[in-house]
Amino acid sequence: MNEIIKEIEKLKKKKNAVILAHYYVNDEVQAIADYIGDSYYLAKLAKSTDADTIVFCGVSFMGESAKILNPEKTVLMPDMSADCPMAHMADIERIEEMREKYDDLAVVCYINSTAELKCHSDVCVTSSNAVKIVKSLPNKNIFFIPDENLGRHVAKQVPEKNVILNNGFCHVHVSITADNVRAIKEKYPSALVLAHPECKEETLKLADYIGSTSGIIDYATASDNEEFIICTESGVGYELREKNPNKKFYFAGTKHFCPNMKLNTLEKVCHVLKTGENAVEISEEKRLKALAPLDRMLETAK
Repeated sequence: MNEIIKEIEKLKKKKNAVILAHYYVNDEVQAIADYIGDSYYLAKLAKSTDADTIVFCGVSFMGESAKILNPEKTVLMPDMSADCPMAHMADIERIEEMREKYDDLAVVCYINSTAELKCHSDVCVTSSNAVKIVKSLPNKNIFFIPDENLGRHVAKQVPEKNVILNNGFCHVHVSITADNVRAIKEKYPSALVLAHPECKEETLKLADYIGSTSGIIDYATASDNEEFIICTESGVGYELREKNPNKKFYFAGTKHFCPNMKLNTLEKVCHVLKTGENAVEISEEKRLKALAPLDRMLETAK
């Protein structure tokens, strides 16, 4: 293990590379990353880094976003098959139907989506800035893609808008049921429930705090409470424990891990740094179309 870490450090210097890791990847990958964060933080960071090569430890839509924002940089994915099923769960024909049906429509696209879906959208959002951005839009009608649960959560915060939901979901978050949460709460009654808005409404109703992955970490870190029930992907446990060694974290659900995120390993990080394999490629036409909603997000969320 130590040999691989030394090799990665050597290759990083040689290639002027930076390693970005999402909170949901394996602990050992987060441990060697230069930056760990949620999709919004990493999208911003990809734009500001002066590295020539970005190794993105996450899933494909994240690597695509980094390449869209940084066409001159090399973006490498440790595993090209690491994909997010939800990122594909919207239909371009339905987007066009909605545009025809509503004159005053904004297509709001969760960053957890393919470059193709971004091309057909007006603005991107993340779980940490979705409410702020939807509120700020001049449009009354919002078609929110692809995640239905985040869309529903946003709609509740912005009742003045007509938010039309799409039938998409994160399989990890929808597997965390209200019954799961109640069962853990029975065992640890003083634990606070912190939930990601990709969870179902029944689960969110039991939460003491609802927020993005980084929001959950910040809340747990700032809180005087010592026990927490976490309703999101278990990879976030690494950062929670690093920042809060004296606090206890219990994960709700029976499938609270993303197999795609776990495809990122130290061996694969080392391999792509060595070989330059798995470079993300996007045509310039598609890149420019997908860039517009991402740029609008970064501008609006400032």
